[in-house]
Amino acid sequence: MDWMAWTWPTAIFFGIIAMLLITFTILAIKFPETPRVGILRIETTRGDRLFITLLGSAFINLAWLGIVGANQPYALIVCLVYAAAVFRWV
Repeated sequence: MDWMAWTWPTAIFFGIIAMLLITFTILAIKFPETPRVGILRIETTRGDRLFITLLGSAFINLAWLGIVGANQPYALIVCLVYAAAVFRWV
């Protein structure tokens, strides 16, 4: 895999994304849910909220890099707060 220039942080990132997808698939099979309407006024399921969280976290990290710089661990804290808010209210 030398052509992809994998690093440990990259491998961990994609591993976590894969584990999230597997976990949410198992949750959907074991505990089916009905869509709910949150503050966005659209019906969302767990998977929809996960997608919104991942997309928003990507933008948060890009903005953090552009505004603050390379101090990314603090951006992770912001992303976790954002994720909790999305899963609670969206």
